[in-house]
Parts: sequence; structure tokens; C-alpha cells
Amino acid sequence: MLIKTIAMTTKLTQLLKIKYPIIQAPMFLVSNVAMVTEAMKSGIAGCIPALNYRTLEELRAAIRELKANKVAGGSFGFNLIVNKSNIKYKGQLEVLCEEGCDFIITSLGSPEETIKSAHAVGIKVFCDVTDLHFAKKVESLGADAAIAVNNEAGGHRGNLSPEELIKQLNTHLSIPVISAGGVGCKADMDKMLSYGAEGVSVGSPFIASVEAGVTDEYKQACVDYGADDIVMTQRISGTPCTVINTPYVQKIGTKSTWIENLLNKNRKLKKWVKMIRFSIGMKATENAAKKATYKTVWVAGPSIEHTKEILPVKAIVSKFVDEPI
Repeated sequence: MLIKTIAMTTKLTQLLKIKYPIIQAPMFLVSNVAMVTEAMKSGIAGCIPALNYRTLEELRAAIRELKANKVAGGSFGFNLIVNKSNIKYKGQLEVLCEEGCDFIITSLGSPEETIKSAHAVGIKVFCDVTDLHFAKKVESLGADAAIAVNNEAGGHRGNLSPEELIKQLNTHLSIPVISAGGVGCKADMDKMLSYGAEGVSVGSPFIASVEAGVTDEYKQACVDYGADDIVMTQRISGTPCTVINTPYVQKIGTKSTWIENLLNKNRKLKKWVKMIRFSIGMKATENAAKKATYKTVWVAGPSIEHTKEILPVKAIVSKFVDEPI
């Protein structure tokens, strides 16, 4: 009961004015307005990758719809890829600052420009980090919180265990630490809070939500498979990424091909190989998420172990906070 009381009031709930210290994590191709709307109604924060929208006008429309749907006790934000691989970055940042949102989560690159622009219009910025070195850097740039991506996260994950990463960051940072990865039930969330996290970012359990914008087959896979079925693959983006070990993944393997490894050793060709691999991998992931195909590349983390049925977002949130929503 003590942990539950602590969980209801943390630095994250105060920063975002939410009821529970949970961020519905931004998931490429999965997160959408319907999911985040229900997250807000359930008293948590919801986040969508800006890259889920093909055009800036679609992004702008999504922001306006979320602003219209916002309720007290809920909060919404967007995830920005802030390195050169995202050619839409500057336009996306401009639209977010023009239209307004509660927070931005930055990934893969320096958040300096995002922090300056967002803070100028009252938007908070949280930054994905996997180690202390980068965490201290984003703190020095003015980040409002660090998203500690651990080795139990889905998609592109960190190398340190949740306990090690949270405690390490808390020892050396003055900004709040939000744990990302390894939370599939309330006991997992309580554990992260006991390590010193001010909140948790939860992704994979929400894939199997009624509102998720993916195929029923993808949702059902998160029910049928478990933690032991999650493997790391380099065949999507060229860097290790967690996916469900479907027969198709087993067929194509999880390692880069010998030709890719050879070309990666050439400094001039390396970046082009990565770009091609990323493009091919993302297309395969999109096809698997949005349409029926035998080429099932479904991104998920080990926290699907606790996913037993497809449920509305509010029912999933209820399981984490142990009370009806």
C-alpha cells in the first residue's frame, strides 16, 4: 500500500499534472490519437512518434485533435528523432512548437535545439538515455527528465539492467529519472519505483490494445508469445532491435549478412548500407504491422509476458494502478 501511495504522487505526475506516473510509450506504427486519448482519460500520459505521420499537416491535425480530447489528469506528447536520419525533424519541431503539446521525448541525437525551442513555448523535454555519460549531457542542456532505456526495453534497448541504470542515474543527476523497459504488470512498475524511478514508460503491453492501429495478428502475437520468444535482430535497422521470434524471423535470421558486414567495414559505404538496411527493415515492419503478410516482423519487448488478452487501453492502465478506471 505504501508503494501505491508513493506511485500516485511523483515528480513525473507533478511535471505533467497526471494522476498516475505512467507514460504510454511512443511506438513506431503502433501509437495513435485513439490510444493517447484513452491514456489521457485514464489519468496517464500518452506519446506518439512524430514519424507516424507522413506529412506535417497530418501531424498538425493529430495535435489539434489531442488538444480537443485532453482532460484533466492526462497529458500528451510526441517523440522526435533528433539526428540527421530524420529529414523531417526541423519541420516536426516547428509544428509541435507552433501547435503546442505537454512534452516532447527526444531520441537518437543531441536534444539541444529541441530543448531550446520547446522551452521557449512552455513544452517540457524528456530525453532517451542508455548510460550516465549521455544522461549528464542532456541534463546540462536543460532536459526536464531522463528516460532511462534499460536492457528489458522493446525495440532499440540499452545495455544496463533497470536497477543498475536507475540507481546510477539517480546518484549523479538532479533531474527526474523515468524508467523505460521491463514493465508488464503492477509489480514491475512498483519495482522500478522502488529503485528510485519517478515514473515508468510502458510500450509493449499497449500493442495488444483495442485502440492500437495495427493488425489483429500483431496484437494476438503479443498475447500468444512471451518473454522467451523475444530475440534481438540486426535485420531491421542495422542496429540490435527486439522482435517476436516468429517463423519468418527464424527463417531470415537475426544477424547481418556477410555482404552487409563486408560493406560496413568500408568507411565510405557504411552510412549508405545502414540507410538501405533501415529503409528495407522499416518497410518490412510497416507491412507486418498494417497488413496481413507471412513476413511477420513484429517489434515488441519481453514485457508481453504479462499480456493475456486484447483489452481497451483503460483496462490495461487499470492493471498497472490496481484500481478501476
